[in-house]
Amino acid sequence: MIGPDIIAERPLSECRFVLATDLDGTFLGGADVDRNRLYTWIEDNRRSIGLIFVTGRDPDFIAAACRAGSMPWPEYVIGDVGTTIATVSSDGILPIPALERDIADLWADSGLRVRAALDGHPGLRLQPTAFRHRVSYDLDPDEFDPDVVQVVTDMALDALISDNRFFDVLPRGISKGPSLRRLIALLNVDAERVLVAGDTMNDLSMLTSGLPAVAVGGSEPALIERVQGLPQVHIADAIGAAGILEAVAHFSLHPLSEGDPHVQ
Repeated sequence: MIGPDIIAERPLSECRFVLATDLDGTFLGGADVDRNRLYTWIEDNRRSIGLIFVTGRDPDFIAAACRAGSMPWPEYVIGDVGTTIATVSSDGILPIPALERDIADLWADSGLRVRAALDGHPGLRLQPTAFRHRVSYDLDPDEFDPDVVQVVTDMALDALISDNRFFDVLPRGISKGPSLRRLIALLNVDAERVLVAGDTMNDLSMLTSGLPAVAVGGSEPALIERVQGLPQVHIADAIGAAGILEAVAHFSLHPLSEGDPHVQ
């Protein structure tokens, strides 16, 4: 895999195409052969393809997976469901202060009060990671009491349920879509050259941000229901990584490799 020091030699604004993708179920989804096809195509075209991870995962997970060769290095990371906005270099995955300042202000060190307010709430199990600007829980749909959403709203924060398995408490108005829009504006990237890809409800703000978008095959039914009929959103048949390639061909964003099944 090409390292972050090589990728950083050209700005993202010079790329013909930029993929801004969720990880689990999307970039990491589908068959091994499809992931290999997508990752190889990206690596073979790094002069013209930029890569942004837009994920609920934290920077430590991303760095470890990239170092292990499990996936290509991105140029930028929007992690922690949009509450981390970071650049990637040989020094690591580093927050961009100019973009994170407002996020930190909106969060206002709310972690302790959120955990106290939601302690013992039915159907929620606190995730162990010490996130900076969010609090996240695993959700048991059989026990979950939806009244907790109002508890979070009354704290001037946002609650986000995705895949009927995860419950995130976020700064008000912060999620994947708005954070991605702020990043590409800072980088002077043409929005029409960016493809966003996702598969669950925590990707909704990204898929409805006005950018070319794909809900990959196997997406959460609630997400499909919300994006159905939106002209900028392609609902893919192919699962995970193959669905991304299907959308690249659908929108004619970048030539695919010879022999790819989506090449016409």
